[in-house]
Amino acid sequence: MTISELVRSISDHCEQQVEGRHILALSDTSEINLQSHSGRLKAEGVGVVGNNRDLGFFIHPTLALDAESGFPLGLSNVQIWTRAVERPNKTERKYKTLPIEKKESYKWLAAAERSHRCFEIGGAKLVTHIGDREADIYEEWATVPDRSNHVLVRVRTDRCLLESTETLYSQLKLQPCAGTYHLAVTADHRIGRTARIALMNVRFTQVQIQRPANLTNQDYPPSISLYTVEVEEVNPPGGQVAVHWRLMTTHEVGCLEQALQVLQWYRWRWRIEQLFATLKLAGLDLEATQLESISAIQRLTILALSVAVRTLQMVEGRDNVNLPATITFSADQQECLTQIEPTLEGQTSKQQNPHPKTSLPWAIWIVARLGGWSGFRSQTPPGMPTLVNGLRRFESIFEGWKLGQIRLVYTR
Repeated sequence: MTISELVRSISDHCEQQVEGRHILALSDTSEINLQSHSGRLKAEGVGVVGNNRDLGFFIHPTLALDAESGFPLGLSNVQIWTRAVERPNKTERKYKTLPIEKKESYKWLAAAERSHRCFEIGGAKLVTHIGDREADIYEEWATVPDRSNHVLVRVRTDRCLLESTETLYSQLKLQPCAGTYHLAVTADHRIGRTARIALMNVRFTQVQIQRPANLTNQDYPPSISLYTVEVEEVNPPGGQVAVHWRLMTTHEVGCLEQALQVLQWYRWRWRIEQLFATLKLAGLDLEATQLESISAIQRLTILALSVAVRTLQMVEGRDNVNLPATITFSADQQECLTQIEPTLEGQTSKQQNPHPKTSLPWAIWIVARLGGWSGFRSQTPPGMPTLVNGLRRFESIFEGWKLGQIRLVYTR
C-alpha cells in the first residue's frame, strides 16, 4: 500500500469514532532520526532532520481526542515529508516574505484541511484544533476557524493589538486575577524542574490581534478577535522558574470556568507527546528499524503510529468498562480475542477476565495476558511495554487466525 492509502485507512477508522462528539484535534511534529543507519540507507528519498545534518524525515500526525474525557479516538491525518540535504537558508529563500503554502509551517493549516473529511463524514459535533507555540501563526487564525472549527494554541509572540498602544502581554497584565487553581507540576530533570503543587493565578481578556506587517499583500483580514488566557505560578520554590502559560483561542472565555476548561483542553495536548514516546524508545522503537528504504520506513511509520494509538487507548481505557472494544479492535479481532480468552484464564475466579465481554477493558485484559501480565487484580496494572508486547503477539495470532477462517473450495 502507498503512504496515502495507509493514511486513509487509519483516518477511516478514526472517522467511525467521532460521531456527535466535540473533538480535540492535536497536531505536532516529530522527527524520525535515522543517522545511526546512514551507512546502509538507500540514497533515494534521503533527507535531513531538524539539525540539518542527521538523516531522517518528519512526521506531523493529528490525534483526535474526546473533549469531555481526553480519551484518544484515533488519527485523522498524518503528514510525512523530507527536508532536502542541500537547500538555501532562510535568508536566501527570503523566508519571511514567502506565502504560507511554501513554508513548512503550512503543516498546521494542512492538518486542519486534511482532517476535515474525517470529522465531517464522521459526524463530529465540533472540532478544536490544538497546537503548541509553533502553531501561533496569523494565517491559521485567519483561515481555519469557522462555525464547526475552533483553534487553541499556546502564544509564541507578543503581538500588536489593533488601535492600541498595548501589546498582547501588557494587556493581559492589566487584567485582574479572575481566580486561582492548583496545578500538579511534574518533575523535569532536563530543565531542573521539581515536582510540586503550584498555586496558579488566572487572567483572561478578549483582544483584537493585528495582521503582521509582512502579510499586507495577502488576502487576510486586518485584525482578528480572539480570547486570551494567562496562568502564572504564585511564589514558586526557590531556584525554580514559575510555570507561566499564555493561550489564545477562538472559544469564548468570559468567566473563570470557561478559562479553566480551555486550560484543561490544552493540557491534554500531552497525549500527542505520549504518542511520540510510544512510537520511539518507550514502546515500538521505530528508529531501530533495519529497513534500508526511506519509503519503506515511512510506510512502517504509518503502521507504527496506528499501533501507538491503540496502545494509548489501552493504557487510558484499562478500567473504563463504558468504552466499547470497537474503539480499538475490529469485529474480527474481537472474535479472535473471544477464542483466545479461555486459554489465558485460570481455574479460580481470581484468574478469570473480570470485565464485561466486548468492553475495551475486556479486550485489554486478554492482550495484557498475552504480553506477560499475570491477570491478578493485586498486581500493578499492565503498562505500556506489556501492552505493546501483547499487541504484537496478538497481531501474529490474528494473522494466523484469519488464514484459518478461509474456506478452501475443491474443484476438479
